[in-house]
Order: sequence, then C-alpha cells, then structure tokens
Amino acid sequence: MWCADGWKEYELIDTSDGERLERWGQYILIRPDPQIIWKGCAASPLWKKAHGIYRRSSSGGGAWIKNEMPPQWSIRYGERLTFLLRPMGFKHTGLFPEQAANWEWFSGLIRRAKAREPGREVRVLNLFAYTGGATMAAADAGASVVHVDAAKGMVAQAKENARLCGLSEAPIRYIVDDCKKFVEREIRRGNRYDGIIMDPPSYGRGPGGEVWKLEDSVDELISLAAGLLSDKALFFLVNSYTTGLSPMTMSYIVDLKVKKTHGGRTEAGELGLPVTTTGSPLPCGASARWEAD
Repeated sequence: MWCADGWKEYELIDTSDGERLERWGQYILIRPDPQIIWKGCAASPLWKKAHGIYRRSSSGGGAWIKNEMPPQWSIRYGERLTFLLRPMGFKHTGLFPEQAANWEWFSGLIRRAKAREPGREVRVLNLFAYTGGATMAAADAGASVVHVDAAKGMVAQAKENARLCGLSEAPIRYIVDDCKKFVEREIRRGNRYDGIIMDPPSYGRGPGGEVWKLEDSVDELISLAAGLLSDKALFFLVNSYTTGLSPMTMSYIVDLKVKKTHGGRTEAGELGLPVTTTGSPLPCGASARWEAD
C-alpha cells in the first residue's frame, strides 16, 4: 500500500459504521465511505463535534445534514501546495488527500529527469484532472502540464488552486473537453507527453449522452493514452475508485499497452490514509504505475 502520510492540515481521525471522521484544516467532517464495513469502533470524542455531516439517502444520493462550514476554505500540503475546499452535493470537498502518495512518486521522477538534463521540458498530460491536485504537484516539480476535464466548474477551481499555489504563471494549459475525444485528437496531431496521469470516474457519460462504466472502458482508455507517450517517457499512472477494478487488473493492462513497447517496470497497489485512532491505514482507491528504466 502507498500511504499518504505527509499531511499536516488533513487528518483521518477515526472510522466506524460506514463513516470516516476527518479534519480538514480547522473543520471536522463526517462522510460515508463504503470501505468502512466495521461497526461499533468509534473511539474519538470528535465524532460529537463535527462541523459537517454528510449522510446517504435510502432512495439514492445524499445531503449534508449538518453544515457549519464556510462555503470554502483551503489547506496546504508540504511547503508550496495549497488547495481550495468546497463541500459539494455528492459528499466531496474538491480534494482526494490519498492522492498525495501518487504526487510524491511522479514529482520525484520529474525532478530527477530535469536534474539529469538541465533545460529539458517535461510534458505531462493530466486526464480527468478534476480540481488539479496532480496538475499542481507536477507543475511545482517543474513540468509543463495539459489539464483536461469535462466539467467547466472543476477546471475553474483548478485555476484557483494554481493561484493559491503560486503557479498562475506556470506552463499549465487548461482544457474543458471529453478526455477520450481529446486524446484521439492529440494522437492525430502528433503530440506526445513524457508523463500521463489518468483518474477516470467509475461511471460517466459520453459526448452523446451514452452511459459507460469504467470496467468496460478502461482498456480502451489506457490503450489510447499510451499512444501519446514520447520516446523519452518517464511515467504512466492510472488511478481508480471502482470497487470491482483491482490494481492488478489495471497493472496487467498497463503492462500490455505501455511496458510491452516502452520497457520499464509496472507496479500496482492500493492508496491509503493513516487512521489516527488505530494507526492502521484505510484503503482509499487503487493505482497502477509504470516508470521507465
């Protein structure tokens, strides 16, 4: 497991009965988590002091049943990365803190490549880029980044995150588009990237409104994106929160589509966050990582 244990302003305090108790800066939140199947294990007194509580509805969806939070605030990761938080209608805050484990991995690869070849441009493509956590980490490491997401509001928040990180003038290109269609056009244009990050949703809708599931589409998505890797490619990362899609399945596809032609090595694992009350990590998604030799 790759554990994101470098946070100071985020903390996963406790877990029990399908919920996680978290600290986001100065605010305490309770949110549902399907991985938390254990019951009667709540140990922290902060369960009774939450500023925000999100509950699922038996008829689908859910809502914040308690909201004593401001409309937005921010938290910092490390010395330079700052992210805007906004409680959203589907329990999200605009940031997935477990992804910091992936940020550290590819940021190290970017920095080492630039140290070996001073002046080299490292081009990174971030697909399904959401509010830009990975974009900011890659840009902070010295990469030029193309940030693609179909949701205009999420791209706008990514730009706000860039401002908070002091990266407003960094070489980041923001694109609101269907990721698959964008990749297909980039292939035709002959553009190539040294690093590719993709974090597709479990479910989505195509440009014609058709519904698709990640399990049915991940092979095609990885295959298409792999076609954009340069001859000096550094890394390829695919992440998933789809319960039925194991990290080893994604790793096998990456082996077929990336390692077979570019060499290097692939590894797969779960992402995790340490739980303060128990010391054990909570699984929070899965990733497959390829890096060049």
